Amino acid sequence: MKKLTYLLLIGFSIFSCTKKEAKKKEVLPNEMVEEEIAIPTTKKEITDPKETEIWEPEPKVVSFTKNNTPSDAIVLFDGSNLDLWITAKDSTDASWTLQSDDSMTVKPGAGDIQTKQNFGSIQLHLEWSAPNLVRGKGQERGNSGIFFQNRYEVQILDSYQNRTYANGQATAIYKQHIPLVNATKATDQWQTYDIIFHAPVFDPEGKKVKSGSFTVLHNGVLVQDNVEILGTTEYIGFPKNEAHEKGPIKLQDHGNPVQYRNIWVRELD
Repeated sequence: MKKLTYLLLIGFSIFSCTKKEAKKKEVLPNEMVEEEIAIPTTKKEITDPKETEIWEPEPKVVSFTKNNTPSDAIVLFDGSNLDLWITAKDSTDASWTLQSDDSMTVKPGAGDIQTKQNFGSIQLHLEWSAPNLVRGKGQERGNSGIFFQNRYEVQILDSYQNRTYANGQATAIYKQHIPLVNATKATDQWQTYDIIFHAPVFDPEGKKVKSGSFTVLHNGVLVQDNVEILGTTEYIGFPKNEAHEKGPIKLQDHGNPVQYRNIWVRELD
């Protein structure tokens, strides 16, 4: 009996060892395959520079006028007339004052003016000047604004040696983004804004699926670097995000005779 038991134990041990060895042999090929997949493949070396040259599409040529306006721009104001503008509140002819130096001046009390044409994403260039006679302080000094799609304001203010709340000074995305620096020139000089505006995107149900953005250069200095538009730029309260289509560019009558000249846009969509 002991001899039989001994033989059975030996047989069981041999069977177990054989099974484990077979299992090892089954696993080993899979492990080797995984190791082979993990090894990165080497890309073909490029020795001819022509292999990385792209010739099409060729960018369109843009020329410039004597005022340095790009040939593909829409000139909104060149000093000759206000034909492309209307009064915002009632759509009557814009009545701001035309000047002999090819500028226009806000006519206090006449109301905001806006473009007849609606725009989406654009590049905007304009030049402005605070009133020559310095009056008031803070928000009462050289105050105006540029509204994109009638909703999103980039502030205009005489911020030269004139302290106010930081998200309301010149080039602020009003009540949303403080400019990186204050690049405002002295009050008797013209200021230049170059603004890249990307409009927000809404789905068919009216939900915002992509925020808009602003990039602003003030007198050639980057002051807003692709900042997110949180919604409408409200004087009181939080931004709102109601769905909308393209809209006009609006210039604000804040009661100060701010001057404007050389306004043009390039459509980006």
